[in-house]
Amino acid sequence: MLSIWSLRELQNLIDVIDVTKHFPLAAMFLVRKVDVVRAVDGVSFSIAEGETLGLVGESGCGKTTTGRTVLRLIEPTSGRIEFDGQDITKISEKELRAVRSKMQIVFQDPYSSLNPRWTVGNIIGEPLNLHSLARGDEARNRIAEILSVVGLSPEFMNRYPHEFSGGQRQRIAIARALILRPKFLVLDEPASALDVSVQAQILNLLKRLQSEFKLTYLFISHDLSVVRFMSNDVAVMYLGKIVEYAPKAELFTSPLHPYTEALLSAIPVPDPEHRGRKRIILPGTLPNPANPPTGCTFHTRCPAYIGEVCKLKEPALTEAKSGHFVACHLFN
Repeated sequence: MLSIWSLRELQNLIDVIDVTKHFPLAAMFLVRKVDVVRAVDGVSFSIAEGETLGLVGESGCGKTTTGRTVLRLIEPTSGRIEFDGQDITKISEKELRAVRSKMQIVFQDPYSSLNPRWTVGNIIGEPLNLHSLARGDEARNRIAEILSVVGLSPEFMNRYPHEFSGGQRQRIAIARALILRPKFLVLDEPASALDVSVQAQILNLLKRLQSEFKLTYLFISHDLSVVRFMSNDVAVMYLGKIVEYAPKAELFTSPLHPYTEALLSAIPVPDPEHRGRKRIILPGTLPNPANPPTGCTFHTRCPAYIGEVCKLKEPALTEAKSGHFVACHLFN
């Protein structure tokens, strides 16, 4: 599938074209057929340089797998991933190593992603050592500089992760991602493990860093309020597929897919004047990705189910409005 956002005026840094990632399940005794989990199933999107794409959906829909596949931390089953015009799915390990200095990730849990036996200086400086970019005093100066950039004192360089709060540990993880001066960051729910007040600090830090360093983000989250704050465009994912994509303002004010409407109805509303908003409760749970429903994978839970066409035919992701794409038979 051709990337549907390739006609934007801004130059795309990331183009993900019909990417799939299937995980084989262990075969049962005397059973020849091996089922697969379709974690990512034909996903396409683009991110313009300096912008943020928010990727949202329920737990288990394939958001994190998508992010890691884009970085080739997980090898895609099929499809094409282009970074800065280069197809990185077909390059050698040596070439990929050079590209990886420009693509980094910030994980959800800042404690488990940091080596507890290493000092902060060793943690942040490890990428410099792996890529042979700086050693000795030069490395220490760069580590001290990046610590200051993320709001931490250079004096913390000789401390260990357990000596810091959750918010400080996430700042250390961000510093490690930035030390190589990348162009692109995958942010995998970077604030969800933090207190609300600390979340705001981290999100504001990420916004400031994006402005200062012209960074491009793939922001993965299940929190739509956070996605609304961080993103330029939003892609909604369900069972390994993107079911709706639109600019942020358009998606939040005029959602088209019934799944998106249900997600938005679950956002808490602090204003008493809007508490009368209808809450959409979806029946059942997310289907088994090893055995997804036929046709539209959402039809088993869809409040707008219109009959056999939903059950038998998979809807294509098409442009229902200018710049607003949806995979639903109501709009095809």
